[in-house]
Amino acid sequence: MSDSPVTPNPWAQWRCATPARLALGRAGAGMPTDETLRFGWAHAMARDAIHAALDVDALDSQLRGQHWEVARARSRAADRTAYLRRPDLGRQLDEEDATRLRGERRYGCDVCIVIGDGLSSLAARRHAVPLLAALRAQLPPDTRFSPVVIATQARVALADEVGELFGAALSVMLIGERPGLSSPDSLGIYLTHSPRRGRHDAERNCISNVRPEGLAYEAAAFRLAWLMRESLRRGLTGVELKDESDLVALR
Repeated sequence: MSDSPVTPNPWAQWRCATPARLALGRAGAGMPTDETLRFGWAHAMARDAIHAALDVDALDSQLRGQHWEVARARSRAADRTAYLRRPDLGRQLDEEDATRLRGERRYGCDVCIVIGDGLSSLAARRHAVPLLAALRAQLPPDTRFSPVVIATQARVALADEVGELFGAALSVMLIGERPGLSSPDSLGIYLTHSPRRGRHDAERNCISNVRPEGLAYEAAAFRLAWLMRESLRRGLTGVELKDESDLVALR
């Protein structure tokens, strides 16, 4: 008979295959102390990811180091409290920034990339730059980009307005996803053809959970590049554009 106060769960062997909180065991009628502490740590990491400010200067410097042109923008949410309480404000550009970006419009631009803090600035800070480095190598060298826009207090739809201002054929939003208890730094990617204000989610394609512990940079870049090429070729995104990049990988 074991002297341990913890009764193990018979499914415990599956814990080595996933970071999900399963087969935790029990101590009497409650959770084991170590699992309670891990939950508290994971919850704190998720809260920090949501509330931490994006280091725009550092991200700007890293992008320029990879020879990207960079611009900056804010949504109409004045601070994090407004951003969390008013999602609609996070979908609209600050008026002064909209005017400034309009002056930088590039006619004939193929792709407008926006990096948004979203609900995890940690994800944008960690993963946007290595993802773009992997992406660039998989796109045609004559792809015409607008400046990469770093956007704060941003929601996904903010890229619609940014892409419209630049006259881009396709907008690509890299944005921090809502943190989970095992993934506080998951990056999401949203593609929208012919971006403009008023687009809805059915008109987008999404790639989620981009991070080393989820969808690796090279794999995400391969999928993203395929969707970008097909979107520009067919003139659409969303429910009409199915991700068949896995078929290409199998050839």
